[in-house]
Amino acid sequence: MSATTVVIGVGPGLGMSIAQRFGREGHRIALISRNRDRHPGYVAALADAGIEATSHPADVRDRDALLAALRAIAEHHGGIDVVYYGPGAADPAARPAPITSTDVTAAKDAMSWVYPAIDTVGAVLPGMVKQGNGGLLFAGGLSSVVPMPTIGNLAISSAALRNYALTLNAALADQGVYAGTLTIGGLIERGDIHRMVTSQLDCLDGMVVGTLNPDTLADTAWTLYEKRDTPEAVFNAFT
Repeated sequence: MSATTVVIGVGPGLGMSIAQRFGREGHRIALISRNRDRHPGYVAALADAGIEATSHPADVRDRDALLAALRAIAEHHGGIDVVYYGPGAADPAARPAPITSTDVTAAKDAMSWVYPAIDTVGAVLPGMVKQGNGGLLFAGGLSSVVPMPTIGNLAISSAALRNYALTLNAALADQGVYAGTLTIGGLIERGDIHRMVTSQLDCLDGMVVGTLNPDTLADTAWTLYEKRDTPEAVFNAFT
């Protein structure tokens, strides 16, 4: 039986590249995101590539909806083998306040994107441990390793998600389950944020940000999962 990969936070950029990359390896794909109107197009594009896919619209910050989607996927596919967690942690059109202006409310809002990752792991990890195999992949921001004051509250949640992934990997290394993270700094081509920023370059306040090919990132995600010899890959397109 082929493996099942769940792509949480699927979008036209990295999420779809992850789906296509793992799909080419024979994985069945299950898509989760809040934008249900996009799902038929995603499923059709994957089908055109010979990849079996199902879609499960849910906002990851709606805990009940997220867990219901994961249960439905596990029941439909007979289990979940890999999870990629990469929902956008902010409205692409919104600018975060700088770290010196970040208050508790803003920090809690940013952390609300980390809690669904923990819920997801809680839902799928017992099955992975039982079968002695599985993969947990996360996508986070470069502000988790490079101080970026303008990112504000998002730097806090990025650091938390990165630490969660690395600590999970250490805890699960002898149980056959891999955890790893893509630490990403740059504009991901074809993604919503890339489209927004390139149409409003003034939002960068003079910062020069390079672009990243989502297919390259997805190739790296597959290599992390397949080789399991390092828990992190870092991409820095800032200059």
